[in-house]
Parts: sequence; C-alpha cells; structure tokens
Amino acid sequence: MKKKKVIFGLFLIILISIVFIVWDNHRFIVVEQDIFMKDLPKSIENFRILQISDLHEKEFGSSQSKLVNKINGLDYDAIVFTGDMLDHPESENVDSLYQLLEGIKNKENAWFVPGNTDPNSYQFEGELQKGEFIQGMEARGVYLLETSAKIEMGGNAVHFVNFELSITKNPEQQIAGVIYPSYQFEPWYVYYIRDQWSTLQETYKTIVDKDIVIALNHYPVPDPRINFIQNDPATKWRDFDLIIAGHYHGGQIRIPIIGAIFIPDPWYRRNGLFPPLDRVKGLWEYQGTKQYVSTGLGSSDALPLLKFRLFNTPEINLLTLKGK
Repeated sequence: MKKKKVIFGLFLIILISIVFIVWDNHRFIVVEQDIFMKDLPKSIENFRILQISDLHEKEFGSSQSKLVNKINGLDYDAIVFTGDMLDHPESENVDSLYQLLEGIKNKENAWFVPGNTDPNSYQFEGELQKGEFIQGMEARGVYLLETSAKIEMGGNAVHFVNFELSITKNPEQQIAGVIYPSYQFEPWYVYYIRDQWSTLQETYKTIVDKDIVIALNHYPVPDPRINFIQNDPATKWRDFDLIIAGHYHGGQIRIPIIGAIFIPDPWYRRNGLFPPLDRVKGLWEYQGTKQYVSTGLGSSDALPLLKFRLFNTPEINLLTLKGK
C-alpha cells in the first residue's frame, strides 16, 4: 500500500509539472525596464522601445491574437525584433510571424536583425536581392537593419545601428564571434557589404554627443568578447549607449534558486554551462556600456529533448530611456 502511494504521488507530481509547463509556455508577460542614461536630452526622455525576440514560430492565440492585442495596447516609439523568428534557416513556416506583423498597428519605426535560426537575409538570382523571408517582413512594415536608422527627437536623435557591422574595420575580413552566411565570400555579397559598411562609416561621422546610439544584435555581447573586441586590431569598439539582444532565452531551463543551467555562448567557461547569473537576462553594464537581453517568447532545441521553457515565462520587453 505504501509503495502504491509513493507511485501515485510521483505520478501526480509529474502530471502537475506537465500541466504547469504547458500552461506557462503558452502565456507571456510584458517586462518593463527603465534604463537610466547620464546627460540624456530632455527631448529623448521617456523614449520607449518594444523588443520582440526569439519567437521560434510560437503562436499565442488564433492568428497571434493574444500577442497582437497586448502589443497594440502598449505605447512605444520604436519596435525591434532581435532574431530567431523562425525555428530553422530552412524553415518556411512563416505564418506565425507574418500574422503577428500584420496585426501590429504601430510600425512607424520597426527594425529586425536576424538570428541563427532565421533564413538567409540575401539571395542572388542574376542580381542581389533580399531573401524571400526578409522581403515578406518588409512588405509587412518591419525592415532589416542593414546599417543604421535614425529617429529625430526635438533636435536630437536616436540612432539604431547594426552591431556587428559597427565594430568591424574591414567588412571583407572575418572577426571572432560572428556567424557568417555561406555566401560571405561571393563577389556579389562582398561588393554589397563593403558598400553598406562605407555607408555606416559616414553615418557615424554625423552622430553628435547628445545623440543616443543603440546597437541591435541577436547575440548578447559577453564581457570576454568585449575585451577581445577592444584588443583585436580587426575591430573597433564603439561608444554604444545601449545594446539590445536576445538568443539566451534566459537560460530556457531555469531551476529555482539556482537559475539558468545553460546558455548557448562559447565565450563563457564550460561553453555556457552554469553561466554567470547576472549575465543571462535583463539589464547589466560592463565598462560603461549598458546591455539588455530579452528571454524572448519561444524555445529552441539547443539542449536535446528540452525544447520547452521551465520556470521561465515567455516575455516581450518595454524599455524606457530615463535621464539620471
């Protein structure tokens, strides 16, 4: 009898755990974060950025209705998508993303940077074109951030820049920490990326001290990589006011008290196993550069058989710039 009670108890615990995981993985929260900046111009005070990251083809309601309704109820000045919208570079399951984009009303300032599970951004068919995936996003009002974009705010400006292109000194040279497309050395792409890099260099010449520079990247930039970039002759560290990224999923599988057990980042010891708890999600600062990392909405299979989130509710993020 005692053995049966133990077995029943274990079964009940497993059943409750499964129900909780399914419920928690199919809801989301809005995480709001104030980001304080020294000498922030009054015209940029309370500038708000909505971040959507790591959707991984996840659906929240019919035609993304739950997600769309929540987003349309928020007030923001820019919306950014920081990669991994799809689940694999070869995936054609775009409905969950395109339904989301079609439902969002405020896309006056909307940009996207690709992640490692998104399709190629470019293709060549007699001439260089943006990939079908990117064309689909741009047709729905969200644009690939190739170089930079600027929002004028009462005589000052907020610049959104492509992080990886910003730090390179030579666009034709590989730099550590970057995953490059298979066509990187194709002449059509080399010529194009060189032109984009030159455009970004000219943009940097127009940025003044009172402007705010926000870098978008799918991958967070861990402390060891920042040190590497600062010392690598092939790269130039920029004076970013903020870096916005995703990719880590907050650790995806989190254990109470212990926190994240793994993040996919080779810059950390043990290749991301048991990472620093204050470098997994949210806001941190290193050597004067602030960085915000979203846990995102979906799940990946970076850990086999663990394609779900545990004690890690999906989220979208509303960031507000504040003067100190």
